[in-house]
Amino acid sequence: MPTTRQRLTAYLLLALSMSLVGSYVALSKALVAALPVLLLAWLRFGIGVLAMPHWLRKPPGETPMTPTTQKLVFLESFLGNFLFSICMLYGVSMTSAVSAGVILASIPAVVALMSWLFLRERIGLRVWAAIACAAFGIGLFASAGERVAARDSSLWGNALVFGAVVCEAAYAVIGKKLTGALSAKRITALINLWGFALMTPMGLYLALQFDFGGIAVSSWLLLVFYALAASVGTVWLWMTGLKSVPASRAGVFTVMLPVSAALVGVLALGETLRGRQLLAFGIALLGLLLATLPTRTLIDPARVSSGNDR
Repeated sequence: MPTTRQRLTAYLLLALSMSLVGSYVALSKALVAALPVLLLAWLRFGIGVLAMPHWLRKPPGETPMTPTTQKLVFLESFLGNFLFSICMLYGVSMTSAVSAGVILASIPAVVALMSWLFLRERIGLRVWAAIACAAFGIGLFASAGERVAARDSSLWGNALVFGAVVCEAAYAVIGKKLTGALSAKRITALINLWGFALMTPMGLYLALQFDFGGIAVSSWLLLVFYALAASVGTVWLWMTGLKSVPASRAGVFTVMLPVSAALVGVLALGETLRGRQLLAFGIALLGLLLATLPTRTLIDPARVSSGNDR
């Protein structure tokens, strides 16, 4: 069992990871305006490969990967890196950062559901209620007004962002299994390498036709931040924290993703939150609370009197 200090450290790492994800999700709108989505994703993985080749080596004492572990590493990269990047980058290019933030608020409930299905973690009526709140919040936001929908192309954009939600939930659940077999650094490097391999055919094709001379210095700097945050920082932080926390509990910290995405959208990109959007966000956040607040444990008076309670 992890100590209180280890749990608090894990919670901090998980919160930092999701805050970074939310910030680069919002800021990536500027990058998708300057670079084709698939080229951007390929460059992201490529910069990640250059940043951590030393993390690929098997550390002393780590057991060789089994075929099951190898399959999980591939799925972690395919769903959590490859498909997540495509869905998220295309999605935010067709909707607002605030819109993406509201939809991303459903991640904890989806993580809890997948943890129940695949990890056999217990899920109660409160989590089902959380899923209902998240779904209602997303539906309310989608109907926030024809002008917003027309401006943001929100129908397809929001659908793609929700696809990213499912990928992120799968990433959390599969990651929990991997942390029992591999170090956080090695998981980070391996899944980034797989992402680079998966994206290389289309990325290389686009790179040979693209005029990189028209990219501003500020966009290159933002690209480096995005790549290091998405491929290195957020993954290492998440996998390190996940070693000490159940997947369903770790899901609470994904609340930092939509919150930070929405805040960056409002503070840095000049977006606004309307009344109906705030209501939708509030309902989605209520779902987060229902899914992630700890359940009060009843203590047997007999145990208290005997001094056996902890």
